Amino acid sequence: MDDIVRQAMVKWPNVPHCHGWLGLDARGNWYLRDAQAQALGGFASGVAGARGTRLLHQRLIEFIQRNYAADEAGRWFFQNGPQRVFVELEAAPWVWRVAPDRAVSAHDGRPARVQAVIEDAKARVLEGGMGNPVGAVVGGLVLGLLEQFSAGYLSSQYKDAVAFIVILLVLFTMPQGLFGTSKVERV
Repeated sequence: MDDIVRQAMVKWPNVPHCHGWLGLDARGNWYLRDAQAQALGGFASGVAGARGTRLLHQRLIEFIQRNYAADEAGRWFFQNGPQRVFVELEAAPWVWRVAPDRAVSAHDGRPARVQAVIEDAKARVLEGGMGNPVGAVVGGLVLGLLEQFSAGYLSSQYKDAVAFIVILLVLFTMPQGLFGTSKVERV
């Protein structure tokens, strides 16, 4: 946290917190949410305009990221001088990025060390076929069962690796998903 921010907190200790004015999307982009954007709904609601305006000023983004933290209750905030601005999260408080040289860092540029890779529901949807609800359900069930069997018969250490390998195999051999249909275009 910046020294000037700490000094402001000491000088004005009773400034009320604010909510709803700042959002962080799943790609690590910051959004300023004015009253009009807040009136449209939550940051992650999907309603057009509810996200607000994406911040593009690099020095402002750097200031936010230097003063971004969590309180004792696990709520993420930006300490703007004496005022704590709680952040609405689309997905997670940290967004990890992989650079071309394969270095991993957080959305704020801090380096990170990868210790595990875990797939989420979106990978299960990819396996089943985008836009195919039956495929997505079957893909999720297949991955869930494979994870449990590999944890039971091999080791719980390998269940994520088994699921990841299955996802890669399906994506390479059937890029349209388990039940997706490939489109043939004749020229």
